[in-house]
Amino acid sequence: MDTDIRSGEAARTGSDPAGRTGRSRDPWRALAGWSCGLTLTAVSVVLLCRALDMDGVTPLPQLLAFLPWLSVPGVVAAALAALARRRTGLVWAAVALAATGWFWQPYGETAEPQGRAVAQLRVLTSNVEFGGATEQLVAAVRRERPDLVFVQECDLDCSATLKERLGRRFPYRSLVAATGAEGSAILSRYPLQRTPGVAGTLGMPGAVAEVEGRSVRLQLAHPMPPVPGGVGLWRAELRELERWARGGGAQPTVLAGDFNASQDHAAFRRILDTGLRDSARLAGSARTPTWPASTASGTPALGTQIDHVLVSRDFTASDARFLDLPNTDHRSLVVDLTLHARD
Repeated sequence: MDTDIRSGEAARTGSDPAGRTGRSRDPWRALAGWSCGLTLTAVSVVLLCRALDMDGVTPLPQLLAFLPWLSVPGVVAAALAALARRRTGLVWAAVALAATGWFWQPYGETAEPQGRAVAQLRVLTSNVEFGGATEQLVAAVRRERPDLVFVQECDLDCSATLKERLGRRFPYRSLVAATGAEGSAILSRYPLQRTPGVAGTLGMPGAVAEVEGRSVRLQLAHPMPPVPGGVGLWRAELRELERWARGGGAQPTVLAGDFNASQDHAAFRRILDTGLRDSARLAGSARTPTWPASTASGTPALGTQIDHVLVSRDFTASDARFLDLPNTDHRSLVVDLTLHARD
């Protein structure tokens, strides 16, 4: 009789007297809740570094490079919070997504110079990955016809090829002749006066170009990447580039190359805070990924913009194009600039 009563009550309430159904549901909700919390904790640590204007230690600098993609785990965390019926998780996920969207906005100044236009020039920067994309770069230069070319990871064979194949168009060069990734080159149609450049592990030559009677400071950027165990060196070399940028006074300036840093790195933003501006942003192409590029397709499916052409307030940018060259893991960047007089 007691058994029948219990069975009847179970039928009426739809419950399992042993609680087996409840116990089978709760572990999945608990797992979703824990997964949501862990995901949002990781996302929040990265966003906190961005908010506090710091790069932190490995793996934070590496994750900061891909900050816009934090929206993906943010959406996943929101779905997990909904599955676990965690209101706190839903609010947390919404805040994280809002912060990601806020930081997604381009950083830096965009004020236009007031002086008259005095020169048009096209700048190309390309990391040819140990010289592997040298032939493709030569073809791109002949097609795009830039006035200044900044080449990173230009080994000895790369330097010789550029001199042989492009020497007539670019009679002026500032080189760091070296093997592997240490070699770099600035090629110019304009007369150049070499400068010491910025000291670094990889070659970073500098020069002053005479452009329509005006001296323009040029500097190639190629600091070490923020690999685990090398974040301190990466930060120090970006700081040297920042010092160089601050030392220009009122002279027109172009700082271009593979910075191994995006606008979500505090060390890179400090370079922009010197008054330099990202020409890709000025031309409406902020956040376009340049690395890592696939050899097969070129365009990064999941990437970050670490190749930049930074310019002083003397310049405007009317166009920015990203070139997919085979045999390198970077996309090249071509920008059209106008140099203005400081009237």
